This record gives sequence, C-alpha cells and structure tokens, in this order.
Amino acid sequence: MPSHPLASFEAFWPYYLAQHRLRKNRALHYVGTISASLALLYALLSAQWLALLLVPLAGYGPAWAGHFLIEKNRPATFRYPLWSLVADYKMCFLALQGRMVAELSRQLGRGASVQGEAGR
Repeated sequence: MPSHPLASFEAFWPYYLAQHRLRKNRALHYVGTISASLALLYALLSAQWLALLLVPLAGYGPAWAGHFLIEKNRPATFRYPLWSLVADYKMCFLALQGRMVAELSRQLGRGASVQGEAGR
C-alpha cells in the first residue's frame, strides 16, 4: 500500500496496475469481473434477489485468490473499494480491447517487470 492516501483515481490507477503485474492474477480478475456482472444481470432480469449474494462472491473470490496465491500482495479493495471496482472494469475492458499490456507498459514504464497477455 502507498504510504500516503491517494487523492484521485488518476493517482490510484498506476498503483492498481503495479499490483496486477502477473498475467494469471489479471486473468482471475477478468473471470471475477465478468462473473459478477453476469450474476448481477441475472438477478436483475429474473428478479431472483437472492442471486445478488453471488455478485460479491463471484467478483471477489477469483480476484482475491489471484492476489493471495499468485501475486502475493494485498488487494487494494481493502483500502480503496470504489476505485478498485472501477479499476477492475477498466482493466477488463482494456484487456478485451487488446490494450492492457500496452497500458501496463505506459503506466509502469518499459523496464517494469510485467507479464503480457497470451498472444499479445
């Protein structure tokens, strides 16, 4: 965690990316983000309100496993919950567009140790 509070999402984003350098961790985040979105959509469209309980489980389960088991760091969600949620979606959208590795390189610098997406 940064030693001082981050005052904006623009300041948070490079920190968030530094916590997601490993491809497998990012992949688990994509699974969580998409699964949580689908669970929310299902609950809303079917009016199965108990399904809303699946949303945080589907989203945080894979993501936190990625941090604790793969990246070996602490999820930023604990200190910056809203910015982390926004960053999860931003990271997922960039990956779907094939732009995530370039964003990691741009934000963290070319010399940073970053694992790219397969085939990119």
